Amino acid sequence: MFRSLRGRLIVLLLLLVAATASAGALMVALFRQSTTARAEQAQAESGRACDAIVEGCRAFAARSSESPSEASQAPFRASLTAVVRHALQDRPGIEGGIWQEGKGSLAYAFPTYPGERPKTDVPEAELPRIEVVNHASLTASRPIVRRYAFPSQTLLVTASPLRGPIPGLTAWTMTRVSPFAGRSYRLLMAGLTILFSTVLVAVSLLTGFTLSWSRHVRRMENALQAHDVTDLPILDPTGERELDRIVSALNDAGARLSEARRKADGLARQVAAAERLAAIGRVSAGIAHEIRNPIAAMRLKAENALSGDGRSKDVALSMILGQIERLDALLRRLLSVTEKEKLRCEAVELEPFLASCLSNLADLAKAKRVVLVPCADAKGGCFDPEQVRRALDNLLRNAIEAAPEETEVLIRARRTPEGLVFSIRDEGSGPPAGVREHLFEPFVTGRAGGTGLGLSIVREVASAHGGTARLLEGGAGTTFELVLPWPRS
Repeated sequence: MFRSLRGRLIVLLLLLVAATASAGALMVALFRQSTTARAEQAQAESGRACDAIVEGCRAFAARSSESPSEASQAPFRASLTAVVRHALQDRPGIEGGIWQEGKGSLAYAFPTYPGERPKTDVPEAELPRIEVVNHASLTASRPIVRRYAFPSQTLLVTASPLRGPIPGLTAWTMTRVSPFAGRSYRLLMAGLTILFSTVLVAVSLLTGFTLSWSRHVRRMENALQAHDVTDLPILDPTGERELDRIVSALNDAGARLSEARRKADGLARQVAAAERLAAIGRVSAGIAHEIRNPIAAMRLKAENALSGDGRSKDVALSMILGQIERLDALLRRLLSVTEKEKLRCEAVELEPFLASCLSNLADLAKAKRVVLVPCADAKGGCFDPEQVRRALDNLLRNAIEAAPEETEVLIRARRTPEGLVFSIRDEGSGPPAGVREHLFEPFVTGRAGGTGLGLSIVREVASAHGGTARLLEGGAGTTFELVLPWPRS
């Protein structure tokens, strides 16, 4: 994944999203911590306001002469309300009053109420909580603070017992802390908005960049795959500066490659023409050499015959006929190389076939003091006997010429998975290393007096049968093989 540009961009995108989420979570946590601090501050302010009400009530009780029976009367309540209002007049957002166990609210004031009219009634929705907190404070005989958390705000209720001639009295205050109000919340929202807007823009740019590069690279890849490596296409610009530099380099390389290919084709044509001329020269030289010698011999004999007696003429005519047969054989071998004869395959018994091939060369082998040994491991085969006999005749003649005296030349026929294999083995050193790669080509020979046509005939016969001719490398002696595949049933 890290080896491709797209993978790296995706990783960068994921890291950006993770960093954004972490920063957002940190900002929210700091805001919540700020909200908690404000709640603690509001609780302290509410407690001090409640203490102010307690102090005001004590001062009022010290200078007042009312009896406990007058606690429910309107003037007494008005006096208590004035005490509460005075204690809370400089405390924004805090409301409070005097509570009596069993009778409820005796006084209430909210001097900093933001409405158009003064608020004089205790909030109905909060009465149960106010009563519970005042009862708990009176029972415990100490100040009590309770928090009530709601989704939109946190309610803080503080109560403290009032000691005096009137039993069951408590002073209470109440304030609200909203997490979604104030400067901190506005800063939080502004910060989160800027953060997520920036991330959204960055994600959009990275996504577009990744998709654009991937699309351009895919298009370049498809264009290159659709053409041969020697014929690179002209790629269109992508609009991306870095990619266009690569596109320009590829187009330049393609142009240079095309120019080099044109030059190479021209050189190849020149080399092929030169090779054809050289081949024609070698063929012409070989043919001229092979024909010139018999003609020279016939001319010499004819001149001798003209000046000699009748017996000399007969000898000369016999020699001329022999040279004519030699020229005829040479022409037949040339034709067998250049013209492909139609196969006449038939079932052949291998043992008598090998014996007939050797019988034609018995005198040559005897003159070279070489023993011919046939070996037929298979009973029969299906092939053109005349063409195969001509191929084996060339292989046997070469083997007899190359074999040392008093050695054997073995011709063997056997069945293998490849087909029917004729192998001719002699004890000679084999063809020179310089000609082995082109041994089966016309006019390639390792002997001074050879025409270089024999092995090319062997190759053509093998090819006509769908087989191969080969020289086995390694081992003692020299072995040529003619492989004829089995005909399809």
